[in-house]
Amino acid sequence: MYTPASFRQDDLAALHAQMRDNPFALLTSVGSEGVQASHLPLLLEPGEGEFGTLYGHFARANPHWREMQGGTEALAVFSGPDAYISPGWYPAKAEHGKVVPTWNYIAVHARGPVELIEQPERLLQIVSRLSDQHESGRARPWAVSDAPRDYIDTMLRAIVGFALPIRRLDGKWKLGQNRPAADQAGVRDSLANSSPRDREVAARMTTID
Repeated sequence: MYTPASFRQDDLAALHAQMRDNPFALLTSVGSEGVQASHLPLLLEPGEGEFGTLYGHFARANPHWREMQGGTEALAVFSGPDAYISPGWYPAKAEHGKVVPTWNYIAVHARGPVELIEQPERLLQIVSRLSDQHESGRARPWAVSDAPRDYIDTMLRAIVGFALPIRRLDGKWKLGQNRPAADQAGVRDSLANSSPRDREVAARMTTID
């Protein structure tokens, strides 16, 4: 990921928070069929390894996992809020007109070798932890143990799990840090009066240095 110094995010806590808040990732790798990609919810265990470890699972019918034998390296992309930035929002447009459109966004890239997991008990741990994470906060959270064990066993046979120890973690917070303060303020004000996703970008812009 191309990341100019002004947009680089190196704070591990911030990177992990972004991954937890946007757990539906794009997992990519290169195999015999070329580049492959799967959209998967991933579970981050921050205390496992230098940068943490990701866990998830494929449908067994998905051929992507078969290309990951032997520790194939994969890249997980976590996309945060994003927004189109109009040149008309910059005070600089009225001053000299030397402005062009751009896009503000947040993204985290995590890469590392994939370990496939097919043991039923380890698979059960993965799906249970994933469910617990997404059910937390609900008035009546559902748990894997709520379903009959024979049904769960059948479901487990239909998936292949994996662990991805993160060897490299890159973060990009492209939020207009390269623009003058007046231009940044103009963008924030315009986004704050737009769509919910635009407002989320505006809120994130208020936290940058």
